[in-house]
Amino acid sequence: MRIFFMALLFSLTSFTTYNVTAKKDILNEVEFARLNEHVSEIKAFTKLNHKYSSKIAFLVDMKIKSGKNRFFVYDLEKNEIIDQGLVAHGSGSETGIKGDILQFSNAPNSNCTSLGRYSVEKAYNGVFGKAFRLAGMDETNSNAMKRAIVLHKYREVPTDEQGYYIINSHGCPMVSEVFFKRLEKIIDSSNSKILLSVYY
Repeated sequence: MRIFFMALLFSLTSFTTYNVTAKKDILNEVEFARLNEHVSEIKAFTKLNHKYSSKIAFLVDMKIKSGKNRFFVYDLEKNEIIDQGLVAHGSGSETGIKGDILQFSNAPNSNCTSLGRYSVEKAYNGVFGKAFRLAGMDETNSNAMKRAIVLHKYREVPTDEQGYYIINSHGCPMVSEVFFKRLEKIIDSSNSKILLSVYY
């Protein structure tokens, strides 16, 4: 019986590490204001464009350091963050002031992260295993398909927050294997396309 309760306690503890968390425990007021602005834009857009999910959205705040959780899964109906994780930015976005001031580009071969809204498209199997193609929806990320910008996992991306900057990508939003599994379940179970908003 004791083993059962220990196992139950462990499973509940594991669940709450990434389940619903109050925004005050995740973001400061400035970060929350930025997120809320983009959530409002997504809600307005999905209200008029029904092929996109009005239930779930992904948001990435590139002003947050890469060693901290800055990829947020947002419940548009309950108005809360339901998951979060680390995500890498492109090596071309580095300016020499490591991780503190970033630059962004839509140009091919720039290795930069591109800001803007993306539509999470169909999965495929590539160099990193299963990955999701991303279609850029703004002028700032219109070359996403041409640049092969995708949502993918990579073993060198940590699962937990770090006190240092994590590895860079070639411009893709690159997450840990553990976080990717959770995102994958959400994407695969959605009846409509999920929007990903990358902002700074």
